[in-house]
Amino acid sequence: MQLYPIQAGNFKLDGGAMFGVVPKALWQRTNPADSHNMIDIAARCLLLEDGNRLILIDTGMGNKQSDKFYSYYHLWGDHSIDKSLKQYGFHRDDITDVFMTHLHFDHCGGSVEWNADRTILQPAFKNANFWSNEDHWKWATEPNRRERASFLKENILPMEESGHLKFTSLPENDILNESELGFGIFFANGHTDKQMIPMIKHNEKTICFMADLLPTAGHLPIPYVMGYDTRPLLTLDEKEKFLNKAADENFYLFLEHDAHNEIITVKHTEKGVRLKDTYACDEIFN
Repeated sequence: MQLYPIQAGNFKLDGGAMFGVVPKALWQRTNPADSHNMIDIAARCLLLEDGNRLILIDTGMGNKQSDKFYSYYHLWGDHSIDKSLKQYGFHRDDITDVFMTHLHFDHCGGSVEWNADRTILQPAFKNANFWSNEDHWKWATEPNRRERASFLKENILPMEESGHLKFTSLPENDILNESELGFGIFFANGHTDKQMIPMIKHNEKTICFMADLLPTAGHLPIPYVMGYDTRPLLTLDEKEKFLNKAADENFYLFLEHDAHNEIITVKHTEKGVRLKDTYACDEIFN
């Protein structure tokens, strides 16, 4: 198996929303804000080349929304999925599977695109199956009022209409066994119902695609929970369980949303689990 980081684009989010009840005086030490209180956010996806399969985990925001929509998120940099794939010798038509940790727009928006004359929404990866889980799909397609603005039907329904939608059958939190895609999954319910955290075995290492369970290295302290989480008290328990295991077993945590730290490891301290080391993806994947 070969792994490649895929940069789907950078944006900014309100620092207060990203850290919930934590005071700015604390979170700005690790995630400094600009004059508008916005902090740097990445959409760092992950490509797995495993035999004849080319599996892309998450797809970023995509490019089909209006200029007004994107203005809220202050896009910056020149990253794109196509540029990142080309860097490693691939094209989006080579992708066999798209695995979505969850269906918030900044994680799955790039899975669907307009056709050439902008009359039909269609899968952006025409040869791929699109993977979710049945419980989360129901949660996203019948959204609660809190998350309705994050579950956009134009990002979600065309995948089902294409006939290429698949649901993993791996039991919840069966991280020791492999899913249909060859990796384990940790299910986390605090951010949104049945978010999936891929647990990938690679070169005798366990690489965890952290999605929104741990958005940035600055979120390592257990109380540092996003204001976006639907069940923050549950997130506290899930983070504590996961990070303790990560420290015990030296997991490598791939950070999807940290614009400045790609992969980290953690350790036990008197203050709880904290940062141990930081790595570039090339250091771990090659």
